[in-house]
Amino acid sequence: MTTIDRSVTVGSSHGLHARPAKLFTQAAKDTGVPITIRKGEGKPANAASILAVIALGAEQGDEVTLSTDADAPNAAEALDALAALLASDIDAE
Repeated sequence: MTTIDRSVTVGSSHGLHARPAKLFTQAAKDTGVPITIRKGEGKPANAASILAVIALGAEQGDEVTLSTDADAPNAAEALDALAALLASDIDAE
C-alpha cells in the first residue's frame, strides 16, 4: 500500500482542542477517506475521532502529518483540504 502525506503547522490559536478538533474531525469524516494524523514522530491517530485528535495534544505552531492510502478516491484532494483547514485559525472562522 502506498500512502501520501501532508505535513502542516497547526494554525488554530487554541491548537486542536474542543471546537477546533470538532470542526477538523467532522471535515475528516466528510471526506469519506480514511485519514490518520500524527504529531511529530508519535503514533498515528484516526483523524475522524475527536478523542484521538484531542489526545494528540497539538498546540498552535506544532507540526502534524496527515496520511492516507494513495489509492483512495480523492485522497490528495482530501489531504489538501484538511491541511488548509489545519493551517488556518479555525476558531476565527
